[in-house]
Amino acid sequence: MFDFLKYDPTQPLLFTQFYFWAFFAIVYAGFTLIMQWGSVVESRKSRVKSHSSLSRLHARNIYLMAASWFFYYKTSGIFLLILAFITLSDWLIGQRIYRSASAGRQSRAKLWLALSVCVDLSLLFYFKYAYFFTNIFNGLFGTQAEVFDIFAYIGNGFSRDGRFMVDRIILPVGISFYIFQVISYSVDIYRGKIAPVRNLLDFGFYVSFFPQLVAGPIVRASEFVPQLYKPFFLTRRQFGIAVFWICNGLLKKIILSDYLAVNFIDRVFQSPMLFSGFENFFALLTYSMQVYADFSGYTDIAIGVALLMGFYLPKNFDSPYKSRNPQEFWRRWHQSLSRWLKSYVYIPLGGNRTLFGRPVSKLLSSNFNSMLTMLIGGLWHGASWNFVIWGGLNGVGMIVNKCWRALGEHWRYVLMTALAVAMVVARQLTRDTYALVNMVEVWVLILWVGTSIWYVGWLWGVRLPSSETQTVKPSNRVLLWVDNAWDVLQTFVFISFTRLFFRSASNLDPAIASREAWHTAKQMVHQIGCAWDNSIILPFIQEYKYVVLLFVAGMIIHWLPERFKQRYRLAFAALPLPLMVLAVAVVVLIAYQFITADMQPFIYFQF
Repeated sequence: MFDFLKYDPTQPLLFTQFYFWAFFAIVYAGFTLIMQWGSVVESRKSRVKSHSSLSRLHARNIYLMAASWFFYYKTSGIFLLILAFITLSDWLIGQRIYRSASAGRQSRAKLWLALSVCVDLSLLFYFKYAYFFTNIFNGLFGTQAEVFDIFAYIGNGFSRDGRFMVDRIILPVGISFYIFQVISYSVDIYRGKIAPVRNLLDFGFYVSFFPQLVAGPIVRASEFVPQLYKPFFLTRRQFGIAVFWICNGLLKKIILSDYLAVNFIDRVFQSPMLFSGFENFFALLTYSMQVYADFSGYTDIAIGVALLMGFYLPKNFDSPYKSRNPQEFWRRWHQSLSRWLKSYVYIPLGGNRTLFGRPVSKLLSSNFNSMLTMLIGGLWHGASWNFVIWGGLNGVGMIVNKCWRALGEHWRYVLMTALAVAMVVARQLTRDTYALVNMVEVWVLILWVGTSIWYVGWLWGVRLPSSETQTVKPSNRVLLWVDNAWDVLQTFVFISFTRLFFRSASNLDPAIASREAWHTAKQMVHQIGCAWDNSIILPFIQEYKYVVLLFVAGMIIHWLPERFKQRYRLAFAALPLPLMVLAVAVVVLIAYQFITADMQPFIYFQF
């Protein structure tokens, strides 16, 4: 009867499981009772309404923190102790930072901040990067060092059966998210943006709020802490919007992400050599859809669940595959992480003004700091060289785009022509022995064709607006649409290719991640770079027709204008309750038809 209360690593509380929604129903019932009880007390004791209101909010925060800790226990077991330690240490140090800064002792406040960041990053590096840095150390010095779990060793000292494995370090779920969250808390106190949370339990609620605890979005203290003391408020429209986001997230996760993964993507990545170049390439494109549907689906559900309890989580995605360049993509993708990296890494590095504290050219400082930020962002995602390569490729894409935009039309055409000639020569010299060269050559030639067409149009006097605020001539609207579509398509292909290194390193044991991921990446590059057998394309579409249809449908919906999406969200929120219940039932019924035998965990749980 009480098995549900026990930790089972094979049964975490996933948003796509019935157990989570049973858990949430119980939590929400208790939440409603606390809110209603507080309202009754306030109405009976109008003279102490302010005090009663604060007591009610405090009771709500304690209750939701307890529910969140149970949720994390069901997800990560004994690693709840790590969350508890982080909560206590950062709360205590945050008080010290504030007191030192208020007394004008900036040097002491800086020392307390350094202590907070060191403690947080030490835990993150230990659990997440132990294998990665051990392998680097062994490679540099020819040693045979192995990881040793000191926490497991200490735990075995308190148990008679030695239940913990000391030769393997397990990554706690969501540690990357809540570590970044508490770092932002300490830094914002030091910068004077917020005052510290006075109550430890309120702070514990901020750190552990269960809808976004294990996969974001990363919530800054300045955005969430003020909500701890605001009265619960939920309008009829907000309720409808919350239900919409939950349904939207479930459909994204179950229909798009899980179905594409189980029925096609996972098969290709497990054995790339069994599939043709076209199938490997299409797997990369569909993986871009999968990872977006998976992560944004989780975020949609988290936003909806939090909104039902009166809390607002930041928007995390803004139709990223509408982006015209890699820089815009990272303004639209995982926005909470991008903002965090910008505020706490890119700007402290000097942004586009300085390099290591020294003034240099804007282009040099911006490019160097962008690349370093993207490398750190890649390493944040996983302890593998593949993630570093993935982050580096995105950094290169951003730098190339900045430099490209700074060039004139003549130089663009000359450089692209020179690059195309160089790639043709390179392929002839390698005699088709390097698949990567073949693949890059094809892509460069496609880009050269597009650049040539644009250059000829420019010579004929065709001028398109350089910004969205400029007026577009009616005769140029079609050309503008084609130009935007071309940029969006090329950006999508580039981002999808970088995900080859992202996906290859996912869902692997940290001890073997780098080796196995590199092997998979090389095989896929080989298949994509070799000559394609176009005769298999039509049979492939026939065999995987549902995969192709779902991918195409997902991209079409993704590319719909934002105004249109907002209309149907508001239309759903305005439905009468009986119709809304019926719509939810239909969504559940449709999603049930796509549920796979084994529930797929959310991709970002591993980070």
